[in-house]
Amino acid sequence: MAEREAINYDHPDAFDWELLRDHLVELCKGRAVEMPAYDFTVHHRADETTTVEPGEVVVVEGILTLHDPAVREMLDLKLYVETDADVRIVRRIRRDVTERDRKLESVVSQYLSTVKPMHERFVAPTKREADLTIPGGANDTAVDLLVGFCRLVRGVVASGERPA
Repeated sequence: MAEREAINYDHPDAFDWELLRDHLVELCKGRAVEMPAYDFTVHHRADETTTVEPGEVVVVEGILTLHDPAVREMLDLKLYVETDADVRIVRRIRRDVTERDRKLESVVSQYLSTVKPMHERFVAPTKREADLTIPGGANDTAVDLLVGFCRLVRGVVASGERPA
């Protein structure tokens, strides 16, 4: 447990990129995948998985989604949602204390020692890989834009064309 607690889960090396790429390929082929669940209370993958069915539109989200070049290449639209650092830390404290049974002191310590530096080193630079940056987090205009894009893609897919 001590070793698992010491892993820096905000570093790209903590991600199973190969599995993500494999899952994206399968979803794009119209096949369901079994997505692993992660148990944050014990710092380990849970035994259960979640079945993810393919759809006309596949949304991949996460702070490091744009980090991996092969994953980026698979995406038709790449977004970077820019959120103020104060908002990010408050959200993290609320989530980790209430949902993950963490103590405030450990959340703040982890944020300062790994989360913030990893954001600056690995997450923030992926902004330049995005096709579109959404400032201030999710908002109605951004959601409307995405819905429109998804409708466009759905229409293009139905006609057999590939989006430009």
